[in-house]
Amino acid sequence: MKIKIYYHHTDCGGVVYYAKYLEFLEDARTEFFEDKGISYEGMVRQGTQFVVVRQEIDYKAPAFYGDTLSIDTRLTEVGPVKLDFSYEIKNQNNQAISTARTIMVCVNGNLKPQAIPEEIRNKLGK
Repeated sequence: MKIKIYYHHTDCGGVVYYAKYLEFLEDARTEFFEDKGISYEGMVRQGTQFVVVRQEIDYKAPAFYGDTLSIDTRLTEVGPVKLDFSYEIKNQNNQAISTARTIMVCVNGNLKPQAIPEEIRNKLGK
């Protein structure tokens, strides 16, 4: 996924505000699911959601207003209930800006852990 950095992503120094990366990662996961044919809205209607239980971010270099960042999203583990994502964020010069990891747990409509439905597992395996 690519994202252009706009003024609202930055602090007063023109550097991307650290918390904005959480939004970038959320967008990247949404794109990842959609690329696999999984609609988050459709999952919720069927009583399935994935919630973040752990988030790690390592900042390597700053990103600035006007940069274009690429986010490489990988699903590194599919457990019975959890998904483990890793990311590498680079700028337009291919410089590493950040690496990150997100662990998500599958929950039902009452936000209780549940096994990842087989249909979703199959799509994630493609």
